[in-house]
Amino acid sequence: MAETAEAPPLPDGVTLVRAPNPGPMTLDGTNSWVLRAEGAAGSVVVDPGPADAEHLARLAGGGVALVLITHRHPDHTEAVDAFAELTGAPVRAIDPAWCRGADPLADGEVIVAGGFRLEILATPGHTSDSMCIVLRGEGGEPLGVLTGDTVLGRGTTIIAHPDGALGPYLDALDRLLTIGIAAATTSGPVVVLPGHGPALPDLAAICDAYLAHRAERLDQVRAALARLGDAASAEAVTDAVYADVDPAVRGAAEASVRAQLDYLRGA
Repeated sequence: MAETAEAPPLPDGVTLVRAPNPGPMTLDGTNSWVLRAEGAAGSVVVDPGPADAEHLARLAGGGVALVLITHRHPDHTEAVDAFAELTGAPVRAIDPAWCRGADPLADGEVIVAGGFRLEILATPGHTSDSMCIVLRGEGGEPLGVLTGDTVLGRGTTIIAHPDGALGPYLDALDRLLTIGIAAATTSGPVVVLPGHGPALPDLAAICDAYLAHRAERLDQVRAALARLGDAASAEAVTDAVYADVDPAVRGAAEASVRAQLDYLRGA
């Protein structure tokens, strides 16, 4: 998938602080987001990321009211305990295992913090506990959506089978697409604030592209099974569908293939 040539402006009060952990799976590094509207007493930090002292000090500047976790993967959660101790702020996530001093998040919950209205969307698929956050303005219009690893700023995300699953992931993309389309007809395209890579200008457009990509991959897996037999292994299908995959992300490709095979076989 093509990368947007130029990242769009971020909504007022939204700051990207990129963690120093670049790599094949993290792209330029994990995106930690700081949400603090003018006049707010403390910020909301989304995904503190790795336990890097300098990175955490940047996130903590000016005081933190709340920490939110988009999903359980270590590049987003490693610093949870260190950051909670540093700031004294409660930590909330879909998975209770990542909550500190607060209750788990619920789908549809609305949080007022950092001077913003934040709507929680449970979007399982990449992982079972993945969630997105709709950042809404005073009139209720979406100003941006923090997508964690459900939608990335470059390339496509993996379905981290067996924790992740393709059926719920496609449902999550449909849900985000609906939000993007509805907003585009009233207040304009919704900015995507992803867990890795640059911000993207249009939630509806990227979700549409992601859904098309997934449909194409499923067709490729079906074609591979037609050649190899319905009982073909995930390794064999990966060889056929991801023939030129970088060895550094081979494991991710196999995980996504397993998720696609489960989906097609009705598991």
